[in-house]
Amino acid sequence: MALIKSLVELNNDFVIYAGIRNTEKDKLSISGFKVKTTHFDFNDINSFTPALAGCEILFLLRPPQISEVTKIFKPLIEIAIQCAVKHIVFLSVQGVEKSKIIPHHKIEKLIVKSKIPYTFLRPAYFMQNFTTTLRTDLVNHHRIFLPAGNAKFTLIDVTDIGKVAAKILSETEKHRNKCYELTNHEKLTFGEMAEKLSKGLKTTIGYESPNLLRFYISKRKEKMPTMLILVIIMLHYLPRFQKEPETSNWIYKIINAEPKTFDEFVFENRNVLEVE
Repeated sequence: MALIKSLVELNNDFVIYAGIRNTEKDKLSISGFKVKTTHFDFNDINSFTPALAGCEILFLLRPPQISEVTKIFKPLIEIAIQCAVKHIVFLSVQGVEKSKIIPHHKIEKLIVKSKIPYTFLRPAYFMQNFTTTLRTDLVNHHRIFLPAGNAKFTLIDVTDIGKVAAKILSETEKHRNKCYELTNHEKLTFGEMAEKLSKGLKTTIGYESPNLLRFYISKRKEKMPTMLILVIIMLHYLPRFQKEPETSNWIYKIINAEPKTFDEFVFENRNVLEVE
């Protein structure tokens, strides 16, 4: 959605198609934008060819719950070749080149092998995780509950990713076969994020780092899907044993604007994050 908003604001000559599963919720989410829709469902390979027919530039991201690269993304890239897609902008993840076990690494390899020109966006930790996946613990229990220990994370607001992606999509030749790590200028532990949330929301937000078994059992009791739990563990637990990530200046270089700070994110989303 951040990308669609930014693309529309650029006032370019693109015909923008949003791939949706044709649910009423999907249609409603983009009803305020001047974009066309096409049926697309990662779980329905038959939807790939009609969706990509006539597509010149593809913006691709992987839904968190989908990790079957060979089953889903391999045929998708093959169909992109058949449909003569001219450029793929893929939303990957920071550090992907050093993490061969994550799906993003394999997807990047497929795209490179396809010979389709590409741009890989490798963003840091999404601040919007606090308004989605982490919101229940934050709002209902006044805490961040993650097995992240004291690992430091670089951060990014998805609105900044949307602006960068829109700029690149409007001038792909300048970014042909390039990779960009997208971060703001902060490195924070979840304990430090809890302190900033406490200050911004004017209430005490704690941080608890459980062991993996306790985290898994707790989330299964909340009926969180097993695959999503494993993704969350991989995203938050593994950084404890990895080199501290670096910040970058690519956002400023590409859109000539400074990225949002975590404090700004909390202030702008305080109504969504307001605890009960």
